[in-house]
Amino acid sequence: MLEYKFDTQLLIAGHQLDEDVISDYITKNIAGDCLLAVGDEELIKIHFHTNTPWKVLEYAAGLGEIHDIVIENMERQTQGLKG
Repeated sequence: MLEYKFDTQLLIAGHQLDEDVISDYITKNIAGDCLLAVGDEELIKIHFHTNTPWKVLEYAAGLGEIHDIVIENMERQTQGLKG
């Protein structure tokens, strides 16, 4: 069994986005691992393993427009099922 079940990926489009600020917020406020927050001031890609993907979406939606959202159940994937 995995500690963090959901592979959460999305893009945030906005203005004056800061990948370090976003990464720090997620690390301090949302349980998970394997965080990547990369991009520039107008577009950030998030990749994060967590049990509460809705918290990531809620935070990101407050920063700008979110799109290309993918949430996959990694436990199902390890069982050979579609995530």
